[in-house]
Amino acid sequence: MGIISSGFRGRRRDTNPALPPGQYETESFPVLSAGPAPDIPTNEWEFFIQTETGARHTWTWDQFMALPQQDVTRDIHCVTSWSKFGTSWRGVALDTLFESVQSRYRFTMAHSYGGYTTNVPLDDLLGGKAWVAWQFDGAPLERAHGGPARLLVPHLYFWKSAKWLRGLEMLAEDQPGFWEQNGYHMYGDPWREERYS
Repeated sequence: MGIISSGFRGRRRDTNPALPPGQYETESFPVLSAGPAPDIPTNEWEFFIQTETGARHTWTWDQFMALPQQDVTRDIHCVTSWSKFGTSWRGVALDTLFESVQSRYRFTMAHSYGGYTTNVPLDDLLGGKAWVAWQFDGAPLERAHGGPARLLVPHLYFWKSAKWLRGLEMLAEDQPGFWEQNGYHMYGDPWREERYS
């Protein structure tokens, strides 16, 4: 006889092959953060990519908004076991932002306003896999969900989609960010259940 938990609100994966292992579907958008949500006015927001030479490519909010924008619909998966299907975003592809960046390094560290960090291999940011998103579900991204802009890497667990994104630092070797230093997996593939190290 199995144990039934009254706290389980989702469906088992075998009823929906779109669910990664250990996940349940939710209609809501839970808010989880490592600390308080910083308040970043768009006239003070700046995004950077810093290479190994010290070169720093920067975009103000107005410059960022002038770049080609993409509308993206993707499923997202949180390490805490919820998955949300068909989320709609608008933002700038990392492919666009890296067009003018020269680097031999293959790893990045995402830096957020407020001090949060997470590591992402460069290959997981390029090739139509990642965006700097500023809109969710047709409206500007709420502060609680990472506004004014967050990283969106939907094929990895959602802690890799850093909220309140400030910039990317190119790295020669993979290094752990905030959650990775605290026991989370260095990569975070939901289909392999790479939740913890």
